[in-house]
Amino acid sequence: MVDGYLGTLTTEERMLLHLNDNPLPEGQWEAPGSITQAGISAAVHVQRKHVPRTLKRLENRGELITGQRHVPGAKQRRRVYGLTSAGRQRAGALRQRILDEDVINNGEKVVLSSLRAGGQLTLDLLSHLDEGMVFHSNPVISPVSNPEGTASLDAQAGEDLVRRMLARAWEDGKITKDEQHLLNEVVEFVGMHPDRVRRISDEARKSQDIPPPEDVYLDMLRQALVDGEIVEDEVALLVTMRTAFGIDDESHTRLLKLAREAPILGDAENAYRATLITALEDGMITADEDAMLTTLRETLGISDTMHATMLAELLDRDD
Repeated sequence: MVDGYLGTLTTEERMLLHLNDNPLPEGQWEAPGSITQAGISAAVHVQRKHVPRTLKRLENRGELITGQRHVPGAKQRRRVYGLTSAGRQRAGALRQRILDEDVINNGEKVVLSSLRAGGQLTLDLLSHLDEGMVFHSNPVISPVSNPEGTASLDAQAGEDLVRRMLARAWEDGKITKDEQHLLNEVVEFVGMHPDRVRRISDEARKSQDIPPPEDVYLDMLRQALVDGEIVEDEVALLVTMRTAFGIDDESHTRLLKLAREAPILGDAENAYRATLITALEDGMITADEDAMLTTLRETLGISDTMHATMLAELLDRDD
């Protein structure tokens, strides 16, 4: 779930705004990481699993172009994305409509565009708005590609996976080269800022709350199966994780079956899911509904991770 005004926009609208502010360089060998799937995922506050479907929809409309470019820090060329003239036209109209909106800043009504700092990205500006169009000095929500701030619940699922992997890596008091390589792949996969990772790593080292390796691998499988399938780059990452964690083929098969079936919903989970479906009938969760859901989670013992998983599944189903 995405908080604030950004949560009132669809994933496609956030993606258009992001790609409009981060154009694909023409005729150049290199491109920024912000226009890879991981970069887009982090910027628009959704799990990476939800990105390909929206990109494909834009491509089918003739609003998206793709290419293979070198990305700084990456060993191999990566697929990157940009808007066509039609895509830029639609994104520009959307951006202008939003910037012309009236908002409340320090108790006064002003036009949103007047609050934009020089060179500020549109999504960054919008992250300061709540659902009531009130502007806050600090962001209401922060992408995991930023070092600080609270990430959306959808992004927190990926953050929790990295935290559990770091806890495993710190079990013997140090992180080996192989462990660091695996962590780097997962961090890159979820598009997380290095400073955010360092903070989480320090928390994991101090807590020493070490999950069993099968639990961590099961988490990754569940992440990969958010949309019901495991794609090529996820297969490679899972193979690396199996090797690092000593997960044999039999265990992999068992855990994969569990991941496809899980979470196994009991009465409490089914009741919460039904309430979540009702809250999403109008396409968004209001502040009042969010407060009610938070109370219900505490009453029924529903974790934020399970909430994020249910929400991701419902939103992905409705796209």
